[in-house]
Amino acid sequence: MEEYRTYTLEELSIGKGNYGIAASAVPFDASLHTYLRITDINDDGSLNKSGLMSVDEDDAEKYLLKPNDIVFARTGNSTGRSYFYDGSDGELVYAGFLIKFSLDSAKVNPRILKYYTHSKPYYDWVQSFGTGSTRGNINAKTYGNMPITLPSRDIQDKIVDILKSLDDKIEANRRINDNFVIEPLFEILLIWMLTTLINDNLEQQGQALFEEFVMNPNKPRTQLLSDYALINPTRTIAKGRAARCIDMSSLPTKGTFPSDWTFKEYNGGMKFQNGDTIMARITPCLENGKTAYINFLDENEVAFGSTEYIVLSAHEGFCSELLYFLARYDDFVSYAVAHMNGSSGRQRVSGNDIANYVMPEITNETMDVVSEKLHGIMEVIKNNSLESRHLSEIRDALLPRLMSGELKLEEVNM
Repeated sequence: MEEYRTYTLEELSIGKGNYGIAASAVPFDASLHTYLRITDINDDGSLNKSGLMSVDEDDAEKYLLKPNDIVFARTGNSTGRSYFYDGSDGELVYAGFLIKFSLDSAKVNPRILKYYTHSKPYYDWVQSFGTGSTRGNINAKTYGNMPITLPSRDIQDKIVDILKSLDDKIEANRRINDNFVIEPLFEILLIWMLTTLINDNLEQQGQALFEEFVMNPNKPRTQLLSDYALINPTRTIAKGRAARCIDMSSLPTKGTFPSDWTFKEYNGGMKFQNGDTIMARITPCLENGKTAYINFLDENEVAFGSTEYIVLSAHEGFCSELLYFLARYDDFVSYAVAHMNGSSGRQRVSGNDIANYVMPEITNETMDVVSEKLHGIMEVIKNNSLESRHLSEIRDALLPRLMSGELKLEEVNM
């Protein structure tokens, strides 16, 4: 049987935990240091690059991360969220609501701590500091005393090799989504006489198609959104039925695919089905672009979420993917924000106001041009996202079994 030993995080680190810089973020500037805040860390520990900001302080360099550093969120509902820095994301200055530990590679394979902080033993430890549905604060001293049971170093290295191979595949899928280039659009170029190339980014390609062919500023706006879609359609689902629950926190910021969902008994809320676009209707989620496209449900399956969503459901014969790119359109988001009502900090836009958004007529010719392309883009994103989700689940399930010795290394074929 392999030798195991329990350490504290501080024992595996160089020095104690350190708090980040107490500074306000400024708009991103390539000449300044990039600022790493809690909101820039995804639940899976990756860097959310969609809304990065900078920090403009004289002593910012003192807070630059170095390879093998790991940071932890210390407060609020994000308490316990972690990010392992290996240098691949460029220079990052960590913010004051994060606590940094510099892992000692002579004592531990640093990357195994990255995986450990996405395992059930770690989540259980974090939850032990919560009360009810709220996570408690965890300070540097408490993080430093966190117990971590590890096998010998050679076993750690082999475990990391196995799990990193899954990480590499997940990253490959992410890169495909970010940089996918669809086949040459020669037929569209001929029909619409495009004079510029579509951006290489997959979602930007879809957005470019949408804005060029649907929301072209030269087209008069004569139609209401309600001419093309139902807003918050009335649907029934049996109380107590198990369905996919999509929490607002799992909606990506400027992305297409929910990062997570759980199966729960339905007890009220908005009902979703394939072809729906769901968007947040509250501040600040709406302003941050929390929107997703539903195209991953099994046949006859439904999903649900809170009434803080607005659901856009295409009329029969209308391209449902168009509604997703409409929900990402800057003018539409500005319109929705301008029509918010309610108390400060918790304003909402109504479904009726969304239904009255005015847009150009969408002809059958336009539909023929864009629908097949947009459908193809969303299918690629879906397939890559589902595979990455599956690989993440395998990776996170393997770690505790490998570390405990329940699963032998020779039994894992990668």
